Amino acid sequence: MLFDTIAAISTPRGEGGIGIVRISGSDAFTILEKIFKPKSGKKIEELRNFSINYGHIYDGEQLIDEVMVSIMKAPHTYTKENIVEINCHGGFVITEKLLETVLKYGARHAEIGEFTRRAFLNGRIDLTQAEAVIDIIHGKTEKSVSLSLNQLRGDLKEQIEHLKKLILDVAAHINVVLDYPEEGIDDPLPENLVENLQEVIDTTDKLIRSYDKGKMIKEGIKTAIVGKPNVGKSSLLNSVLREERAIVTHIPGTTRDVIEEIVNLKGIPLILVDTAGIRKTDDIVENIGVEKSKKMIENADLILFVIDGSRELEEEDIKIHESINSEKVIGILNKIDMQRKVDLSKLIKIKNWIEISAMKNIGIDEMEDKIYRHIIDGNVDDSSQKLTITNVRHKSALEKTKQYVENIFDTIHLGLPMDLMAVDIKGALDSLSEVTGEISSEDLLDHIFSNFCVGK
Repeated sequence: MLFDTIAAISTPRGEGGIGIVRISGSDAFTILEKIFKPKSGKKIEELRNFSINYGHIYDGEQLIDEVMVSIMKAPHTYTKENIVEINCHGGFVITEKLLETVLKYGARHAEIGEFTRRAFLNGRIDLTQAEAVIDIIHGKTEKSVSLSLNQLRGDLKEQIEHLKKLILDVAAHINVVLDYPEEGIDDPLPENLVENLQEVIDTTDKLIRSYDKGKMIKEGIKTAIVGKPNVGKSSLLNSVLREERAIVTHIPGTTRDVIEEIVNLKGIPLILVDTAGIRKTDDIVENIGVEKSKKMIENADLILFVIDGSRELEEEDIKIHESINSEKVIGILNKIDMQRKVDLSKLIKIKNWIEISAMKNIGIDEMEDKIYRHIIDGNVDDSSQKLTITNVRHKSALEKTKQYVENIFDTIHLGLPMDLMAVDIKGALDSLSEVTGEISSEDLLDHIFSNFCVGK
C-alpha cells in the first residue's frame, strides 16, 4: 500500500477497564517488534494471525504496561493492511503513554476517520458502508442501528450494482446499434430493455420515498411541547421520560429555558423539547426563554400544544394557536382529572385531541401510541420495503438517476435518434456510482470522514 503506518486510541478517553491503541499499516508489526515482549518468547512474525498474545510493552528498558495484543495480517483486516490492537489497562495516562510509545517508534497519529477511510480507499468497503459505520456509532435506537447494519452488510451496495447492470444492458444494445449499423439491429429498444429502464425508475422511486422514514428513524423527530405557563408542559415531559427531569411547581414561568431530552418511541427517537411558557412578561430571563420557544415552534418537526382543561381559554392560548402549523401539531388536553372548564371549539387548527393527566399519569401510554401513529401516517411506512435510505446524499444521487432514465423514456416516446440516449445513460451510471463512492471528490470524502472519531 502507498500509505504510512498510523495509530490512535480507539476507546473513549477517561478511566475504564480496558484501553485500546490501534495500529494500521505496513510497518505495524515492525513497530510492535520494537516495543512488545510476548510472554511466549516468540518473535512477532511467529505469532499466529488473528491471535491474542499476552506480554508487556516497553519503551527501551522502561516498562509501560502489561497488555494483550491482537495480531491481524493483511489483507483480511478492517483496513486491508496489517493491524495491531494493543489492549492495555484503561485510564487516560496509561493509554496516552502507550500511544506516545507507538508514535515514537515509527507510527503517525491517525486523522479523524482515517482507519475507515483506508478501508474505503483499499476497497474493503464502499462509501455507503463507510457511512453506515458512523451511523451505527451515533445510532439512537435499535431500529436506527438495524437500518445501518443492513447498509453495512452491503444491502444498498448490492441494490445499486443491480441497477447499474440493468442500465449497462441498455447501454450495450445502444452501442451495438450505433457502432455496427451493418448488423441491421432495429433502433427501438427491445421490450426486455424497456422493462429494465422501468425497473430502474420503480426501484429508485421506492428508495427515494423511503428517505423520509429513514431520516425520521435515524435523526429523530424534533418535538416541541408548547403552551402558556402552568398548563403542565414540564409534567408532560416528566411523564414521558418516567423521571423528574423538569422542575414542576404551581408558579407560572418556572421553566425559563428549553429542556431537551431524547425518548425511544417504538424505535423512533423523539427529541422532546420542553419550552418556556409563552406569555408577555417583564422578566428579562423569562422573556429570553419565551423567544427561544417561538423559534422552537418554527423549527420543530412536531408540536405538542398543551391546553389546561381545568381553565377557560385565554388570549395566550389563542395567540399560540394562531402561530402554529396545523399540519405538524397534536393537541394535548391536560388535567382531565380536574373539573373541565375549557371550550376547544375556537382552536380549529387541531382536529384531534389527546386527553391526559400528566400529574396523575393518566392516558400517557395512549398518548404515546397516538403520537407514534401520527408520525408514521405522515411518512413512508411500507413494510414490504426492506431497504431504507437514511442519507440525503444517497437520495440526491438517486433522484438524478431517476431523472436521467426518465429522459431516456422521453427520447423513446418522441422518436428521437438513439444516440441521444447515450448522454443520459452515462449520467444515470455516474449518479449511481456517486452513491457507492466509485465517483467521489476529495472534498466529499473529507466531509464524510470528518464525522468519525479519531480511532475509527
